[in-house]
Amino acid sequence: MLSKSNALRLHVESALAGRVSTPFHFQQPQPVTASGGIAALDSHAGGLPRGCLTEVFGAPSSGITSLLHSALAARTVNAEVCALVDAQDSFDPAGAQSAGVALRQLLWVRCRSSVDLLLHGGGFSLVAMDLSGAPVRLVRQIPLHFWFRLRRTLENTSTILLVLSRESNAKTCASLVLRMEREAARWSLRDRQYPSRDFHTPASLLDGWTTTVEMIRSSARRRNISFIDHAENTGSANLNADVARFQLRSNHFPSVDSAQNERTQNFG
Repeated sequence: MLSKSNALRLHVESALAGRVSTPFHFQQPQPVTASGGIAALDSHAGGLPRGCLTEVFGAPSSGITSLLHSALAARTVNAEVCALVDAQDSFDPAGAQSAGVALRQLLWVRCRSSVDLLLHGGGFSLVAMDLSGAPVRLVRQIPLHFWFRLRRTLENTSTILLVLSRESNAKTCASLVLRMEREAARWSLRDRQYPSRDFHTPASLLDGWTTTVEMIRSSARRRNISFIDHAENTGSANLNADVARFQLRSNHFPSVDSAQNERTQNFG
């Protein structure tokens, strides 16, 4: 004999037959995602979810600023309007433009308390809140209900809210949480072939580095892992599925050909 709960369940299912297929099975819809500008990160995390809060945290020099520039470049190149709330006035427009950001499509706000206004106003494809340069003790003072209010404001919108900081603060209010860490660095003077004997530089410059991204939380989780440079990572198939790596490079050092051409033009 069926229990009362099972009997009630069968009665509800029969009454809703033809209108609701599975009334007792809730399936949370997957958010629509957009590219963050880094192929390995998009393949690993599924992109930046729209209508959700994405939190990226890590120590200084971990690649957070490069990820911010890549995300802004990916959105502004499609003529989408973005906004950046720069809490510490540390944004470098020239560096962002060289990374592909269309500055005409970017609203740069140099204050701390305008995120609510931007989200309620609408019209922005991506709103970035850069707290990575702010002291940790000040960011910790942000109450938890502030993050809940932001998450609630984002619901049923197409806006991406990207929060960058040194440690995780939004917690479960974020649909995607990524932790970044610099794994290795390459310097310009190592194994460098100079164009001539009199070519000299007094110091080493950062030529590039490898960044590790760990996916802490994701509402659109993907188990596969991808790399930008497949040739250098063919033996990494056994790595943790929650970790992806990508390389960032600097264009500060001229190539041998360009250096020779420059010397020829200057000195005949």
